[in-house]
Order: sequence, then C-alpha cells, then structure tokens
Amino acid sequence: MRYNIKGKNMEIGDRTREKLEKKFARIEKLFPSETVATVLLNNEKLGTKVEVTIPINKRIIRAEVSDADMMAAVDASLDILENQIIRYKKRLRSRIRQKPEMYQTEYDSVMVQEEPSDEELYKIEKIKHFELKPMDAEEAVMEMELLGHSFFVFRNGSTDDVNVVYKRKDGSFGLIEPEY
Repeated sequence: MRYNIKGKNMEIGDRTREKLEKKFARIEKLFPSETVATVLLNNEKLGTKVEVTIPINKRIIRAEVSDADMMAAVDASLDILENQIIRYKKRLRSRIRQKPEMYQTEYDSVMVQEEPSDEELYKIEKIKHFELKPMDAEEAVMEMELLGHSFFVFRNGSTDDVNVVYKRKDGSFGLIEPEY
C-alpha cells in the first residue's frame, strides 16, 4: 500500500509521516498492495481533521474524523476504514451467492483475511408508515424542528416528488431532491 500524505495549514515532517505509515500498517492487509491511500491532515481551530480516502474496485472507502489530538483522529479513522472494508467484503459475499459470475472477481480483489461472522449486515429494528403531506421545504423544516428530528420526509407541493430536509453539522439545513 502506498500513501499520499498531505497537510493543509500545516507542514508534514518526516517523523510524522513515519508515524502515520506505521499506524496505517494495521490496515495494509485489508487492501491490495497497489492501493494508494490519500491522507489529508487539516489543522483547524479546535484540533486536527483527518480525511482518508482509499479507492478500491471502482468504489471509494472514506473516513473523516476531527479530534484535538492528531494521532487519536488517525486511530479513529483507521477503525472506521477497517469496519467499512469488512462490511464491504460481507456485502460482496452475499452478492456472490446470488450472482457469482458478476461479483467473484471484485470479491477476490478485496484482501480481508479475517472472515467476520455471518450475522446480518444491517438489522432493521422498526418500520414506520406515515402519510406524506404536500408542503414546501420551509414548512418541512418547521415540522422537523417541532418534532425534534434531524431529518423530515415530505411530498414537495410544487413538484409532487418525495423530498427530505435535514439538519447539517454546522446547524444549517439541507434539502434532498430526487433526480429521474
């Protein structure tokens, strides 16, 4: 595995680069040897933000963690990446059972050595049914705030499509509209 380590608002020294490569050795066994991991370290007001992006089989595995301690953020991002690649391998394994000719080569190229248990990938605990009321996005945000939720599904009154409003990390709101 090769590393492309970049710093934003900070210089990356040789010792820091060596420490990072030593930490990333933990997940090297999960990826093919020709894989390139892009690590972006961003020095922010309250700490360091670590973004790791690893392209694999036309897909991208990504982790983004902020922490006051840079190495703690790196450790947390490695945990996220490890869990993602193991889940990805599980999904491929279940797809191989359905269509082996389509997914076998992609499955073989992912080098997870420890095989996780065959428990369900995602267990749906509750299914909720509700009526989609036609409204505009501002009204949906008000409804979401009244309910105390972080997102709200509604039918857009002007387009008659199902849309979602959500609260972003910075406190602003977002709108998801489908494309057909």
